[in-house]
Amino acid sequence: MTKTEKTFTVAGTAINADGTSKARFANDLVARIKILHKSGCSKINLIELPHAMTKLEALQHLQSIGVTEGDAGYVVASKLAEKSKIARKGEVKVAATKAPKAVSKVTAPGKGLTAEQLLQQVQETTM
Repeated sequence: MTKTEKTFTVAGTAINADGTSKARFANDLVARIKILHKSGCSKINLIELPHAMTKLEALQHLQSIGVTEGDAGYVVASKLAEKSKIARKGEVKVAATKAPKAVSKVTAPGKGLTAEQLLQQVQETTM
């Protein structure tokens, strides 16, 4: 879940006054039905979810219980695809690459010293 992803206890579909179907989410079933009815929506099909869910989880639940008939099914499936795409956008794929081989002995330019000898000289000068 992202940092501030909201959860809902009610989900379903409704047909707007202009005839388009939409997926709907809310936290209060009665208040949401009243609002949708007042705005001219028809075929309001909202259900209480078993527990608070994100939009993606709620859409998956609606699909699993069979709210996938006609326009409602299309709306749920398309919204689910949209939410899944958004959820996958946050995922990062990491490919492993081979590290270059370590050099066993490094010499200081022009001095012919190895790394161990340089380290020893540094330690001696700091003591």
